Amino acid sequence: MSNRESSQDSAAAKDRNPAGQRRALNVISATSSKFPKSRHLLKHADFQRVYQSGRRQFTGNMTVFFLRRSSGPEATVAANTPRVGFTVGKVLGGAVERNRIRRRMREAVRLSAQACEGPIDVVFNPRKSVSKVPFAELVNEVTRALRLAAQRARTGEQR
Repeated sequence: MSNRESSQDSAAAKDRNPAGQRRALNVISATSSKFPKSRHLLKHADFQRVYQSGRRQFTGNMTVFFLRRSSGPEATVAANTPRVGFTVGKVLGGAVERNRIRRRMREAVRLSAQACEGPIDVVFNPRKSVSKVPFAELVNEVTRALRLAAQRARTGEQR
């Protein structure tokens, strides 16, 4: 028996109870802590509408575009919640780096979601510095940006 085979056997043995049956791993599902698709900005047309008709706010590490959604006949349960999109261009690095930036931004938005209420679409366009910023600072910046976007959208400051 090779060294590799014995290490695999010992790893498999750890997952078995004394009767030799496999144990089920306890995985806790935190569905309330997810960032649901209903809160994502997914369609190209929605991004274009925010860019062309919305306003823009510059912060230290990102540019935030926002636009108040009109309540039309297609209003759903999620119609009063903000939708968020991310644009992370190739200039920010390879796919691994861009995905890391996108994941950090998504988590920061998820943690800051209570800062923004109402029917508003927000698009975050991060700068390269987002990958190096401490996460707590990123969450604070996203929270400020969401509050500002919600406030400006509520007061009707549209182009």
